[in-house]
Amino acid sequence: MSFYMNKKLLFQCKHYMTQFVFDTAALEDSPFTLPEVQTLLDGITVGGHTLSEQNLVLNQKASWEKLFGLIEAERFAVTKEVACSLQDLVAKEEALDWGCFRTGNVRISGTEYIPPKAENLDARWNEMIGKLGTIQDTKVRACSLFLQMARNQFFWDGNKRTGRLMMNGVLLSEGISPILVPAKAKLEFNTKMIRFYDSGNESEMIDFLAKYHVDFG
Repeated sequence: MSFYMNKKLLFQCKHYMTQFVFDTAALEDSPFTLPEVQTLLDGITVGGHTLSEQNLVLNQKASWEKLFGLIEAERFAVTKEVACSLQDLVAKEEALDWGCFRTGNVRISGTEYIPPKAENLDARWNEMIGKLGTIQDTKVRACSLFLQMARNQFFWDGNKRTGRLMMNGVLLSEGISPILVPAKAKLEFNTKMIRFYDSGNESEMIDFLAKYHVDFG
């Protein structure tokens, strides 16, 4: 992968960490408010929340930091190894196992679509990488990566979160502003994702995601 690292953009992203974490966690039904997320990221425990709710937030912080570190070191790549290293933080102590592809079969709530069997995941990953290589537009390629990671369900849990990190890794590597789906768009996001799972057609979701590149001004 050729890098065009925008240091100013990466600096802005790091200073936007609270929003990145809040919106990411909110899409996973986190009850934490934005001020509570900021407080927790400052190292202060917030009352009224379970340990698992707290860990979900802290896991997102760790995974975003990991991504930014990979970008800064120019070591981000669309590989199974990088995806697993991010998911290792995303779903730590949440999933049946983390940091590796799932070893059993899964279903996705709300859709009749059935993800590939565990024994076919490596082949599906390689097939996905091959198709991505034919997409010239970086933004479309990045979104397609997220969508295919979500649809293939390579992991026991954290597939959408890991997929969005990989998507943003592609964007940031090319000096393009990341995509952050806001908490207020959660219903629309979930509805369109279900339609995507059912159809496999990426067009609607790519148009949706394109609206949410972060504008740092």
